[in-house]
Amino acid sequence: MRVTEVRIKLTDEATQQGNDRLRAFCSVTFDNAFVVRDIRLIEGGRGLFVAMPSRKLTDRCPACRQKNPLTARYCNNCGKRLPEGRVPRDADGRPRLHQDVAHPINQRCRDMIQEAVIQAFYEELERAKQPGYVSRYDDPFDVTRSPHLSSCPPPDPSFGPQHPTGGNNAAADQRHPESA
Repeated sequence: MRVTEVRIKLTDEATQQGNDRLRAFCSVTFDNAFVVRDIRLIEGGRGLFVAMPSRKLTDRCPACRQKNPLTARYCNNCGKRLPEGRVPRDADGRPRLHQDVAHPINQRCRDMIQEAVIQAFYEELERAKQPGYVSRYDDPFDVTRSPHLSSCPPPDPSFGPQHPTGGNNAAADQRHPESA
């Protein structure tokens, strides 16, 4: 596996060296086939580091079963006070408020991603100094523009569950009969 593309969206703090530690958002493409979005590049005490995409952890209100952030004291739905001590802690005793959506399994992979993102960040900082600079971060990922994918076979139309009418998505065909 290799990093084949890194797209960077600089924050204002990245170019002006503000007080916020967030320097950029990144999208990393692996083997021209798999994209991980919303990776953050953060300025830490020992330099730049990569923070993988994550989601806030929630739990359910005992009264109404509605989901609430772990930091909430009252239910967002019914208003009842939520129990104390709901926040799980890691081995060091720090509260775990977020769960990674995607992350490297080993240090070698983390280092590979971090080095590629940091290099792309500095290249993007240089591009940002040019007149008429536009970030490519929000550009759609287009496989037809990638020279590496020209040798890939076209998608297999028989892939996925089959519908008696020949379509691949029976549930969508039932919701929208005109597409069948």
